[in-house]
Amino acid sequence: MSLTNAPRIESENLILRGPQKPDAEAVIAFLLDQTRAAGFGPSPHRADAWRWFTLNVGHWHWHGHGYFTIEDKATGAPVGITGIWNPEGWPEPELGWVVFEGYEGRGIAHEAARRARLWAYQDLGLTTLTSNIVPDNIRSKALASRLGAQFERSYRNDNMGETEMWRHPAPKDVLTGDAP
Repeated sequence: MSLTNAPRIESENLILRGPQKPDAEAVIAFLLDQTRAAGFGPSPHRADAWRWFTLNVGHWHWHGHGYFTIEDKATGAPVGITGIWNPEGWPEPELGWVVFEGYEGRGIAHEAARRARLWAYQDLGLTTLTSNIVPDNIRSKALASRLGAQFERSYRNDNMGETEMWRHPAPKDVLTGDAP
């Protein structure tokens, strides 16, 4: 049972759905891995990671969007998270993504982020999206570029420190299929 009012949306190989209690362990494990979560915001201890998981549930209720759990259609396993994030202190809505350990290199983040972006423009009516990426997160910058996003500027994020803002293609380009 979903903990939010998040829709269930699909892409070719994935299901994007609201977080469920059983997803907590995979998210917590990711957040506790200081190396893997460095570009996202690692948690120093389990209680802090648990709070982030429940923060995402609240984000859905407050904003009507948040991080979806990415579920592999073939196995039903949670393989990552993607969605629209805009907590207090963020400059504007962000398209974010994370793929859990063991699921990298399969195109999951790209497929999931493209579907989440389409949903944000088509269903939420957002008119712009960014991805906020720490400067040394080379893989996220490569994915942002593959999604058609372009580096716009650097800024100081209160949670992440020095951060690069990458601007995604406009809704008209995404909705007409002119964007990657």
